[in-house]
Amino acid sequence: MTFYRIVVAYDGTAYRGWQEQNNATTISGTLIKAFEEVFFQEAKILGASRTDAGVHALSQVAILRTGVNIFPEKMLQAWSKAIPSDITIRSIEKIDSLVHPHDGVIEKTYAYHIFLERPLPFYQRFGWYIYKPLNLEILQKALNVFIGQHDFRSFCTGDDLSDTIRTIDSVKILYVSSWNAYKIEIKGKSFLRYMIRRIVGASVAIATSPKLNVQDLQNVLDEKNPCHTLPNAPAKGLVLEQIVYQKGDLQ
Repeated sequence: MTFYRIVVAYDGTAYRGWQEQNNATTISGTLIKAFEEVFFQEAKILGASRTDAGVHALSQVAILRTGVNIFPEKMLQAWSKAIPSDITIRSIEKIDSLVHPHDGVIEKTYAYHIFLERPLPFYQRFGWYIYKPLNLEILQKALNVFIGQHDFRSFCTGDDLSDTIRTIDSVKILYVSSWNAYKIEIKGKSFLRYMIRRIVGASVAIATSPKLNVQDLQNVLDEKNPCHTLPNAPAKGLVLEQIVYQKGDLQ
């Protein structure tokens, strides 16, 4: 058995997320199908992040396990010809042994894009158009509530009941001039399912509603109850940008 580290970028619009599923088109499922059609051998792919339906990635890290043993450059060339244009394998490198792609992660960077004006068609599928007036200063204050270690039970699916304590290292709002968009950049070691989308949706609600304030958001976080009325941001605005590992681990 041979193991490879791959880095994949994808437009998640047409997919039911990263993880392979029966009767659903997924990123890893599409990669595996293409690989097996090209090399006539089975393959298994394990990703570092299970992005949900409609979520995108610039640098998803995954481990490929297969009986195929060829130069990574040749594998990349042949495999790339068989996958759809909305998925790109950015790199392939052979590794000595099976390593779980979660091991050694220092930090993940996610970006969420919002548009305050109607976006151009080329970009609209990668961000959330907010038609209400939004106060960016209040938005940053709302997002700051989540920096540090917290119990994020109020901001997950509700099914993650065993351990909902996570740490967010930083949250920044950056302007992307080429898109005329704002990027909410969130860094942390690990995240719960829907956590970022619920954080962004709730923070946008605070920044667009005169009836809500930052203390309301703090109260929801403190209550540790996912059954609240603050919205969940659409999946299409979320991008997995980068995964940083400890030196020597899947770098």
